[in-house]
Amino acid sequence: MPFGLLAATRHRPVFRLGRTVFVHDPVAYRRALTSVPLDRTAEGTTGGAAGRLAGPDTLFDQHGESHRRARRDAADRLGAAGVERLRPIWTSRLERRLAGLADGSPVDLVTLAAEIAGATAAALLDLSVDPLELASAAREAAAAAARAHLPGPRSLLRRAVPPRAAPDRQSALTPAERAAQRLSDLVGSPLNAVLAVAAINTTVAALPRAAAWASDDELWDADPRALADELLRVTSPTPLLPRVPAVTGTLLPGGRCPVGPGDRMLLITRHAAGAHRRDPDPAGPPSPQQSQLVFGAGPHACPGAALARAQMTDFLAALAPYRPRVVRARADRHSALPGWAVLTVRAGR
Repeated sequence: MPFGLLAATRHRPVFRLGRTVFVHDPVAYRRALTSVPLDRTAEGTTGGAAGRLAGPDTLFDQHGESHRRARRDAADRLGAAGVERLRPIWTSRLERRLAGLADGSPVDLVTLAAEIAGATAAALLDLSVDPLELASAAREAAAAAARAHLPGPRSLLRRAVPPRAAPDRQSALTPAERAAQRLSDLVGSPLNAVLAVAAINTTVAALPRAAAWASDDELWDADPRALADELLRVTSPTPLLPRVPAVTGTLLPGGRCPVGPGDRMLLITRHAAGAHRRDPDPAGPPSPQQSQLVFGAGPHACPGAALARAQMTDFLAALAPYRPRVVRARADRHSALPGWAVLTVRAGR
């Protein structure tokens, strides 16, 4: 993915390059998710990747009533009651793993985030698996899928294509298929694998990045809930949503910026949420409507938003008394989402 194009075009509401439309503006971003019917199975989209991993009719590629039903079920499991049921899973690990900071020991926040994510996903899916093994498998599967389906420079000018037929299982598996098979074997079903990938990768990306930003800007005195919202906005754990229109529509008022089947829309979440214009300000955040865009919009909003906010708030609240400082950091160049491979902290006081 030529990420330089994202930066170069970020001040344009939308920017077309061949059959690819970069969407930066919050109005266009919302319209793409709420007013333009989407091809949920197209190659190079989240639904297309989920279909290759789990087969058809998952939450990410459903339409109509089946999609609404699946979202209601997800909302029930991930709503307020579900969050309170799951909260002891990560708070107990935070208390235990961060205790070493008090006596000067270092803590790798990436390993901690992976353990939290794996344990939470296992409980959510009712699995008896090792949390770190589950997190490792989910991260490997996501990285392999991202390499396989995100558009590269040559594909930006080409028409978006329907998903390829399922491969012949007698033939050699691709790296993405091997990673997906490893995860499916671990969690028991392809659908569980899709849910684990979504839950684990966003958590492992989000928590360490937020802690690094809070440490760099010395934000530990802020209210943890307000700080969590702002750091989720500026880090945008899922910074880009690739989508394909199912029918002709427009992204801007007045019929401007038409899109249609065969176009590829790259929805830049962090730009729609204003992360490139405003640094985190827990005391004066932007509107809740803009901050919410990091979780999508309308029928395509993330059902795990409440869980993500609760985990982030508790994570930052647990770290704040130690005022941690980063002593070692290494970016993860192979992960599906922007994140750290290592982020080691020590107590600042």
